[in-house]
Amino acid sequence: MRTRIEADGGSRGNPGPAGYGAVVFDDESSVLAERSASIGVATNNVAEYQGLIAGLTAALDLGATEAEVRMDSKLVVEQMSGRWQVKHPSMQSLAREARELVGKFDRVTFEWIPRELNKHADRLANEAMDAAEDRPTPTRWTGAKGKPTRMLLLRHGQTAMSVERRYSGRGEPPLTPLGEHQARAAAARLSAMDSVDGSTPIVSSPLGRTRQTAQAVADATGGQVTMHDGLIETDFGRWEGLTFAEAAERDPDLHRRWLTNASVPAPGGESFDTVFNRVRTTMDDLIATHGGRTIVLVSHVTPIKSLLRFALDTGPSLLYRLHLDLASLSIVEFYPDGNASVRLVNDISHHHPDERGE
Repeated sequence: MRTRIEADGGSRGNPGPAGYGAVVFDDESSVLAERSASIGVATNNVAEYQGLIAGLTAALDLGATEAEVRMDSKLVVEQMSGRWQVKHPSMQSLAREARELVGKFDRVTFEWIPRELNKHADRLANEAMDAAEDRPTPTRWTGAKGKPTRMLLLRHGQTAMSVERRYSGRGEPPLTPLGEHQARAAAARLSAMDSVDGSTPIVSSPLGRTRQTAQAVADATGGQVTMHDGLIETDFGRWEGLTFAEAAERDPDLHRRWLTNASVPAPGGESFDTVFNRVRTTMDDLIATHGGRTIVLVSHVTPIKSLLRFALDTGPSLLYRLHLDLASLSIVEFYPDGNASVRLVNDISHHHPDERGE
């Protein structure tokens, strides 16, 4: 199948809030796929390469064998065509990733076009940059104003799936006996906090393992649990229940791309970008409802990492580099002036040393 890829990226500040957009067309100029994402603070060139990678990935996912790539970045087009060297270290890894994707096609050509002929991808990139600019910037010790909304982020306790290190998204494995103990220990820790009492909102993902953990908190504090679908874990699609090695063996190329590109969805499931955008909407929702209060949020690895990523104003690399233990506690505060402060990450001091199972 032959496709045309138009991609763009930009940064407001260079470096500054950055994003990319990519569109895949068929021979009739019908849109087959769109990709866009905010990537935190980055340069124009990094964003341009990210747009190219997203477009190539989308075309491969559609089964394309040929691609005509059109971009208004002279640098990317000349480097990918082999006429210019890639000298900057931050560009070399991106160029290498793009070339690996190009190698999966039978034929790929590159063409520079003026910006006015790249309007579709440019619009997507600008929408992504708008989203990046709307994120609150990290607070400084003198910068936070007003009463914050304090979110106590609690991951659920151990399940049989987590013991075996299997992808556990929308499935319903219950807590193990150790997981129940972890939930009670975390609940005791929360109930001892000055800011937590029976009136503190406890908001949980609707999945069973988080509901069990949230109920332990409610039992300890005298509070009530409500559900919010936005806190649900990533949909891992056909990788649900597989180990990392099993997923990598079943879909080696897709699994590798998924681990390096937050816009790539799991087969039949979600991308991390999709989860991030869902959690961002959820955060706005919760602040609108509980602004200025302390809230206990009981959720999963990816939604909690997404909230921390939002507060730290970082790109998706945080998802791959930050570890969160079972029944761990993290704390983040969001201020009315748009600032944010991460107070605690992955605290498991409430666990007994012999009971910190995966």
